[in-house]
Amino acid sequence: MKKLVVIGSGIAGLVAAVEASRTHEVVLVTKSVLAESNTHYAQGGIAAVTSTEDSIAEHVADTLAAGADYCYEPAVRVLCEDGPARINDLVNFGVEFDRNPDGTDWALGLEAAHSHARILHAGGDTTGADISNALVRAVRTVAADIHEHTFVSDIVLGSAGQVVGVELIDAAGKHVIECDAVILASGGAGQLYRHTTNPAVTTGDGVAAAFRAGAELADVEFYQFHPTALAVPGSFLISEAVRGEGAVLLNKRGERFMQKLHPLAELAPRDVVARGIQSEMLAQGGQPVLLDATGLGAEFLAKRFPSISAATKAYGLDWGRTPIPVTPAAHYWMGGVATDIFGRTSVPGLFAVGEVACTGAHGANRLASNSLLESIVFSHRAVSVLNESWPKEASAVRFNEQGILAEIELADPSSRTAADGATAVVDRVELQTLMWDNVGLARSGELLSSTRHELARWRPAAAENRLFTDWEDANLLVLATAVTEAALARTESRGGHFRLDYPATNPLMAKPITIVRKAR
Repeated sequence: MKKLVVIGSGIAGLVAAVEASRTHEVVLVTKSVLAESNTHYAQGGIAAVTSTEDSIAEHVADTLAAGADYCYEPAVRVLCEDGPARINDLVNFGVEFDRNPDGTDWALGLEAAHSHARILHAGGDTTGADISNALVRAVRTVAADIHEHTFVSDIVLGSAGQVVGVELIDAAGKHVIECDAVILASGGAGQLYRHTTNPAVTTGDGVAAAFRAGAELADVEFYQFHPTALAVPGSFLISEAVRGEGAVLLNKRGERFMQKLHPLAELAPRDVVARGIQSEMLAQGGQPVLLDATGLGAEFLAKRFPSISAATKAYGLDWGRTPIPVTPAAHYWMGGVATDIFGRTSVPGLFAVGEVACTGAHGANRLASNSLLESIVFSHRAVSVLNESWPKEASAVRFNEQGILAEIELADPSSRTAADGATAVVDRVELQTLMWDNVGLARSGELLSSTRHELARWRPAAAENRLFTDWEDANLLVLATAVTEAALARTESRGGHFRLDYPATNPLMAKPITIVRKAR
């Protein structure tokens, strides 16, 4: 029996903890409470083939198309082929997906870039919360060693470079838990940006810790901006499923504009819709565009999207009668810790699953509602190989097949001091604003070079004086630097990476950019 530490309590971490506890000793660590994660806030649902009118081949094709000719196809096939079985797992955990009025079949929604209605949802638009709640109940029955409000500062390696423990910080201070393996399931890094649909815990701590441990990162330049966040403080997400049901986007003159930009109009891939909205906003002085769902009727909206209806009402909006203001916001990171199709990284004993990982399944632009599916599929696969020996260069399988566009050696910004010429301690709001303005929806060599210069003058707070938020800020500095460097290196536009100075997609650049920690 191995001792396993699972880091994170979204769907990926909870599934890993439950499945691994059947045969291993499991320690589950989460920075907040068990139920706080990106999963909890997911509205639209989870994509999988469950209808005889649909097929695995079509789900694969849709995922590849949305990924902008960049997906790693073996990972896509695993994602789609394993999906139906993993949906059954969720049902067995107690998730009650919504059904059609006659109660026989699941009610399947349509979202952007899907050729079929294949999105399962629960509670109308509380799918993530329903899944999270069911898995939290399950994990509490099997995992006795649960550490909430605990920050993972680093991965501890042995003399041969393998995982031997994790360094934690909690109310009692800093300490190490020894273990045989770690499954990182710590989510993304939406807090890199001033506007994000992600909760406050998403500061990319797992990716930063893996980087410091020597793990390869990949595709970090590809960040997905959800097209429709409510244009109010907090950037409350307005699910893509709303547009799937028939809502449309309007400019301030009340005109639809997406029809001119893509044949699928409002249901085009997310990167296309988000940039379309940004362009329209620039043309109208920065004002948000409008999402018009009035044609669906107030009664339908209240039943199908109860949480969105409650949120809009809380802001004094009546979306059943009047279009609501929306704007893009940072939503999902396609990049992360490079893994193989079993979640194995370049560091023996270190797995990464869910948004923290980069399998290549999403390519340059994730297909809507594939994220929850990815988490449960690859968590299950990681647990299935816990007892197997570690393959040499596990995460390099994809790179050997696709090739590498560039490998960037990056000095660790989280160890930077004033002696390195860093004149100021990093300020989170300034960093988020810089990233939003220069490394967001639209980038250029000039903006990216300016960002590189600004980031280089920042250092983290002295380690001996750090609070939790200071450790997070140190990690954000690492990831902001990595994203900026990769975005500079990719001199083309593809999916979630758009260069104003290189607006075309270059087929010769359909290769990963990797980032590794520079040796001291």
